[in-house]
Amino acid sequence: MPGVAARNVVVLRQRILANHREVLARWLEAGRCMGLCDASVFLASAGRCDPDYVLVWVRENPDPAYMITSEGMRWRVTDCIRGEALDSHTSFEAALHYIRPVLNLHAAA
Repeated sequence: MPGVAARNVVVLRQRILANHREVLARWLEAGRCMGLCDASVFLASAGRCDPDYVLVWVRENPDPAYMITSEGMRWRVTDCIRGEALDSHTSFEAALHYIRPVLNLHAAA
């Protein structure tokens, strides 16, 4: 019965936690001299399958430049302007580092 197995699938997806917010704030402050302007965290609604995500604005552009979302046990960086997935990383800190390498990657984790 193919339908039975499909109902037992559990999707693993990382969440944006307090330590991610702390790293995001440090990264944003350190990256202001490199054109980072702002970042916002959006948490999924309870009971929804949507992932948490972060939008990043650069150089005072009114539209967000990057989006970081969880994709299984990885973090995907997407170019919001072009709508293209750019890269996938094993840590949230590595995804931020990909956008702007302003923090020591090992110290940020």
